Amino acid sequence: MVKENTKVGIALLLLLSGLAIAGLFIVLFAELAEEVMSQEFGLFDSFIINLVIVNQSEAMDLIMVVITELGSVWFLGTLSVLVVLVLWLKGKDRWGALFFILAVGGGGLLTTLLKHFYGRERPSINEEIDAVGFSFPSGHSMGSLIFYGFMIFLIIRGRQREWVKWAVSISLVVLVILIGTSRIYLGAHYPSDVAAGYIAGTIWLLLCLTALEWIAWQTGSHIRPVKGLRDILKSALRWVKDKVAAVKR
Repeated sequence: MVKENTKVGIALLLLLSGLAIAGLFIVLFAELAEEVMSQEFGLFDSFIINLVIVNQSEAMDLIMVVITELGSVWFLGTLSVLVVLVLWLKGKDRWGALFFILAVGGGGLLTTLLKHFYGRERPSINEEIDAVGFSFPSGHSMGSLIFYGFMIFLIIRGRQREWVKWAVSISLVVLVILIGTSRIYLGAHYPSDVAAGYIAGTIWLLLCLTALEWIAWQTGSHIRPVKGLRDILKSALRWVKDKVAAVKR
């Protein structure tokens, strides 16, 4: 019973920690959105833009166009289909496939809703680099963080060697940063759009991964969460009762 309660307690702690971190990022996103809508982020945007475009050249333009395509809807959509097929058919990870769809698809829907809610105009309109519609938050930044972040999660929990996990994970993190940078360099987004995309993407990714881990634990353990929580509360109440009784003596 002690081991079972410990296992339940750890799972609940991980769940609450994930929700708490997501809550923190929600606060950060709300603050950033408020600053943007009140137009108090002008100095920040100008500073970052000048920093990013300082080395503009034709070669750098081409590099940034290629990088930005790695976070485009068509590219991530194509890769998403392949990932779902691998998880569903080869890995037999039905929950993983389902939550991957939820993370990527839901992230896309959330991006659209946020864009229309804030209605911020872009620095420039350029259909060739998928710079159409509203600007805040950056869809490329949010989508790439969710997609590649989920891929990092799958890699970390896989059976690859540790150095492979570290190498691939770090490479994907760098790629996500470069995608956001490319959007600023190409004039498709303000830096605050990119920052907001990262924050909103982190929120959604954390919630999806937390829910996935919770369900994976729930379905893979004979201990039911409700029963486990009830046992923990009973143990806690019994401990408090014993302490109160000891004090009264």
